[in-house]
Amino acid sequence: MTRQLHLGGFLIASPVTHSHAAWRHPGSETDYFSADHYHRVGRILERGTFDFAFLADLLAAPVRFGGDQSEPFRRGTQAAATIDPSLVAASIAAVTTRLGIAVTKSTTYFHPYEVARVFGSLDHLSRGRIAWNIVTSLSQAEAQNFGFDEHVEHDQRYKLAEEFVSTAVKLWSSWDVDAVTADKESGVWADPSKIHPIDHVGDHYRSRGPLNQPRSPQHRPVLIQAGSSDTGKNFAARWAEAIFEIDPTPEGRKAYYDDVKSRASNFGRNPDHVKIFPSFIPFIGETESIAREKQAFHNELADPISGLITLSVHTDHDFSQYDLDAPVEDITVSGTQGLFDVARRLSQRDSLTLRDIGKLYAQGVLLPQFVGTAADIADQIEESFNGGEADGFIVSSAQTPGTFNEFVDYVVPELRRRGLFRTEYEGTTLREHLGLGDPQEDLPADFRDAELRLGA
Repeated sequence: MTRQLHLGGFLIASPVTHSHAAWRHPGSETDYFSADHYHRVGRILERGTFDFAFLADLLAAPVRFGGDQSEPFRRGTQAAATIDPSLVAASIAAVTTRLGIAVTKSTTYFHPYEVARVFGSLDHLSRGRIAWNIVTSLSQAEAQNFGFDEHVEHDQRYKLAEEFVSTAVKLWSSWDVDAVTADKESGVWADPSKIHPIDHVGDHYRSRGPLNQPRSPQHRPVLIQAGSSDTGKNFAARWAEAIFEIDPTPEGRKAYYDDVKSRASNFGRNPDHVKIFPSFIPFIGETESIAREKQAFHNELADPISGLITLSVHTDHDFSQYDLDAPVEDITVSGTQGLFDVARRLSQRDSLTLRDIGKLYAQGVLLPQFVGTAADIADQIEESFNGGEADGFIVSSAQTPGTFNEFVDYVVPELRRRGLFRTEYEGTTLREHLGLGDPQEDLPADFRDAELRLGA
């Protein structure tokens, strides 16, 4: 069978996603805190046979830039106002039947049992369409919201995440597939011999188990991650079945793709079951000129200070202290190191100032912008897909839901005409959409062989 690409649609339950200009765009709807808004987007993505909607999240309003929250609220920057993505996911699942839904949840400020129970419940309610986007959280502001003075150091966060995820996976497998009999005549609802405590006692977490719910339709959610530092890439290659990536350059995307696939093989995993998703913002027009006008109109709405506020959140570093008209300095950040590396690389390559980087960040958090007719956009997707940069793409919007509507109406048919993308869903679960294997076989070899009961 010809290799086919996968598609996700990027969302935050908020006025701002990647584009900080989107909420100001005249074409954007403004009911960001209503179920109807997310129902509309979910139905559009399902009409386009997207694999999933991707719900990002942050656990604090911005405070790092200048130590003042008034400007983020005034300017409406990313994470200034959000609602819980797990509740949004349940709402979208209720009005769709095939679309997968990926939900972001932190391993730093929750407990494995709680997270395992939430995602198991969502997988049941959606009949097997849920993914967990695993994050370790970014900032001191998030720590302070959960009662800590300082955020956990970068590498230590990943040590916590390693034990957290392995504990959650054990909990999801604590019921055998056939544990529930629901035999009305005998009065036996479940076979206790097929339900197992996990008795996990680790360096950071304890959980007796079992999970108090049966095995869910996918056995566990699809695992998604976005590791970009060396430690993060190792974690993603070890656990993730889909990886979200940001890099505006083809050479950067190709290097990342080759690197992570190689690391996955080193962990005893099938690299074909680690799907890599770069993201982009499309601007689609009947002609290239019209598309360029749309892009220019959008980009002009982007405020560089808003971009630097969000860069400060993502890196957990205060960029208000630097000269806006100087190049980006070579500094150490404690938050998302990969994104800062991209910003620094762009600054050096293109002689960009910090103000320029702030403008780019506000236009789309350094996402590339694909611009042109539907055929032009499809050309760029096809070139990247066949050039070894991606297994699929996450589409982010310049206005919502207009960008998604245009992409589904014009670009998806062109991708289908070229044989690159499905014409209809062939399965019912997200794991089936992504062409993943048995849940046990998609885990790291050492964990799979030593501890897991999956397949029982």
